[in-house]
Amino acid sequence: MTAKKKHILVLRFSALGDVAMTLPVIYSAATAYPEIRFTVVTRPFFARLFIAPPPNVNVYPVDPKKYTGISGVTRLARELGRLRPTSVADLHNVLRTWLIDSYFRMRNVRVVMVNKKRAGRRTALRSRENQENFISRYVNVFKRLGLDFDLTFRSLKLPSASLPLKIEQPAVGVAPFARYYTKTYPPEMMRRVVEKLCEKGLNVYLFGGRGKEAEILKGWSEATKGCHSVAGEFAIEEELALMSQMKAMVSMDSANQHLASLAGATVITIWGATTPECGFTPYRQDSAGWLRLVPAPECQPCSVAGTPKCPRGNLKCMYGMAPDFIASEIMKKIDK
Repeated sequence: MTAKKKHILVLRFSALGDVAMTLPVIYSAATAYPEIRFTVVTRPFFARLFIAPPPNVNVYPVDPKKYTGISGVTRLARELGRLRPTSVADLHNVLRTWLIDSYFRMRNVRVVMVNKKRAGRRTALRSRENQENFISRYVNVFKRLGLDFDLTFRSLKLPSASLPLKIEQPAVGVAPFARYYTKTYPPEMMRRVVEKLCEKGLNVYLFGGRGKEAEILKGWSEATKGCHSVAGEFAIEEELALMSQMKAMVSMDSANQHLASLAGATVITIWGATTPECGFTPYRQDSAGWLRLVPAPECQPCSVAGTPKCPRGNLKCMYGMAPDFIASEIMKKIDK
């Protein structure tokens, strides 16, 4: 009788940036262990990030809206049970996945959950303690399942056909928005940064979402020579292809910094309410690309993942960095 082939069920439903951070880990683990099957469970939109995966990686798209409440999640767990995993890597650690985990534990399937260290977050913020990067935390989940591997992932293998337009070089991408106001460099100041980069002879490509963001960025592009808005115009696969053509991608602490790292771009991140020490730095990007106010205000960071309002009402961590400083630092990184 042959031994049962290992099959790891990987759970991570959201959010976009967090799912993007799992990809280098999953691809690296799958490459190191071609005999193990990996099934990634995530939302249909996020499933599109898993471009050209190793042959032993499958993505199982799930729309959580179709599995609401305890009864819905139980139904989902039974559905996933039919995939017959030998272990579960819970990279999400939320109520939905706790219920799924319980279903598998009751059937003697080993479950390992990512440690989000929620209890120590306030202490870490007060002490400015350097928190473990989430990519490392995801690696530890697989190591506890018995997989020992190095992070060998470099970038996504993006087909040339996915490039939706010709990029005018030298080019730099700018993604000026984030989910929270406190993680967003003030738009009126960022617009000045973009103008300065264009004055230096760079072609600036603006990335953002549909609707209001696209409308704002269209206005910037129409008013500034050398500035182009691609906000809301292309599919995520095409945006990744565009990012791969940039000399650098300038982003907030948002999903765009993680998408750009998957595309193999050099990432420059502007930090405000959160800092690199909070654990969300993009894959394979060093401190040379971290822009923040020095010396840091005593209130920074004020949140691990972002907050809608500045506790002090002045957003000093962002307004304290002049557009001239931001533009100059970007130019230094590009020149290198």
